[in-house]
Amino acid sequence: MIVVTGATGHLGRLVIAALLKKVPASSIVAVVRNSEKARDLAELGVQVRYADYNQPPMWDGALKGADKVLLISSSEIGQRAKQHRSVIDAAKRAHVKLLVYTSILHADTSQLGLAAEHRETESLIRASGIPFALLRNGWYTENYTASISAALAHGAVYGCASEGRIASATRADYAEAAVAVLTAENQAGRIYELAGDTAYSLAELAAEISRQSGKKIGYVNLPEAEYKNFLVKSGLPDAVATLLADSDTGVSKGALFDDGHQLSKLIGRPTTSLATAVEAAVGRT
Repeated sequence: MIVVTGATGHLGRLVIAALLKKVPASSIVAVVRNSEKARDLAELGVQVRYADYNQPPMWDGALKGADKVLLISSSEIGQRAKQHRSVIDAAKRAHVKLLVYTSILHADTSQLGLAAEHRETESLIRASGIPFALLRNGWYTENYTASISAALAHGAVYGCASEGRIASATRADYAEAAVAVLTAENQAGRIYELAGDTAYSLAELAAEISRQSGKKIGYVNLPEAEYKNFLVKSGLPDAVATLLADSDTGVSKGALFDDGHQLSKLIGRPTTSLATAVEAAVGRT
């Protein structure tokens, strides 16, 4: 039995879809906070269980009978390690044979503020004694393509990444990697640094948007504080704006670059190109 947490999230749904191509639906458990959102998964034969990261007692039932668990990191910044502990403790009690966690690229050395909670979670997993595998995911290409409509409206991509290079991949790429690990043998102790095959700068992202949209889009590099203020004025919560600005500064220092190609080796194909991802996003605008 393979249990997937956060199963109705962007990544979780893609993981479930990829799992269904490899294992019977009856062997998949989708753990969700909102059962209504998982109705389509239940109709496919996937077992749906309800649990909340903030309700530790619920996880014993959610993980009952689990052989392998994919712990998809929580989206609640500042609460992640505490929330993840609920799952880790329950996984230990359930004698799970493999706990797979979606961490962040180079979590052990990353300068990103976002990495601290991932490092703490990795430490909790190691201390638990549960056999584990770490998927240290790089940036999602969707982090940028989701704001293409805003770039078209402003006539520019804004950031504070300078000329830093980003080796991103799509959520679908990372989902396939998770499934590859969940369905393979001898994964305990494996640590995967996962990133896209080809890196790009934000100036190159802007150029690709220009090429595919036919509109002139440039890249405006701002100081970190100014970029954060720009994001706040654009409607983002202060905490999210702080995280994104910090991440861009991290990009300028190489925090989201990797050329090890572990992701494409794991999924058995090249990662989705920036051009393909931008083309799909421009087509939706």
